[in-house]
Amino acid sequence: MKNIAVIGSGTMGNGIAHVFAQFDYKVSLIDINQNALEKALATIGKNLDRQVSKGLLSEADKSKALSNITTFTKTEDGVKNADLVVEAATENVNIKLDIFRELDKICPTHTILASNTSSISITKIGAVTSRPDKVIGMHFMNPVPVMKLIEVIRGYATSDEVTSQIMELSRKLEKVPVEVNDYPGFVANRILMPMINEAIYTLYESVAGVEEIDTVMKLGMAHPMGPLQLADFIGLDVCLSILRVLHDGFGNPKYAPCPLLVNMVEAGYKGAKTGEGFYKYTPGSKEVVVSSQFKK
Repeated sequence: MKNIAVIGSGTMGNGIAHVFAQFDYKVSLIDINQNALEKALATIGKNLDRQVSKGLLSEADKSKALSNITTFTKTEDGVKNADLVVEAATENVNIKLDIFRELDKICPTHTILASNTSSISITKIGAVTSRPDKVIGMHFMNPVPVMKLIEVIRGYATSDEVTSQIMELSRKLEKVPVEVNDYPGFVANRILMPMINEAIYTLYESVAGVEEIDTVMKLGMAHPMGPLQLADFIGLDVCLSILRVLHDGFGNPKYAPCPLLVNMVEAGYKGAKTGEGFYKYTPGSKEVVVSSQFKK
């Protein structure tokens, strides 16, 4: 596999494109929005500069990586030679199903179709294609250029050969692939999201404040970031979507999203990307303060 297409140029999409390009794969980065593509290239450039400043890459490596990326606003143009397509669109099941229906029609017959979904069923995605044996999950972690883990999710019909290819490809990116089966939330979010949800319930029930909850988890459990701040960085809307997938998939009330999380998302407080969630974020500043609605 040498030709990789990435669908979606947001945080995850541009990170995935960055990593493949860095390891000398030819990358087609696809987004319907030209401005989003330009922003993605700028972000990739800044992140490559950071790697150069840390001595992880040379200037020549950076230039080569950038030259490996071509942008497209038409999906058909970007995937016509793809050996692998990695979909990194928003975490919405209907959007993803529509994308995979289209990819199945326009991609070469040998193309493997992967999703970066963090919770949606690979089996369900594969079922809308004529090649469910070639549909697989590649769940990268954020930030993609830094985090080593890739959850490789086998759908019910995913073949052994495709799974082996994706495991090996992940290792060539100097990642650590972990093969998991296709059940709601897979491994990472099945464990992480209930913890985040419980932290939100702990705040909702006035057991402790935002900073107090995060401090307990950072200092008591050696987590690098508290669960409430982590939720902000993931996106509270994304957390809510994943919890709903878990709740619907298992039918177990323990996965029911906290009402506070639901209200915050409905009010537009979605975390760092909107400037405020449990904390308030100022563009260009690393300093964060507790959101005014949670101050004592």
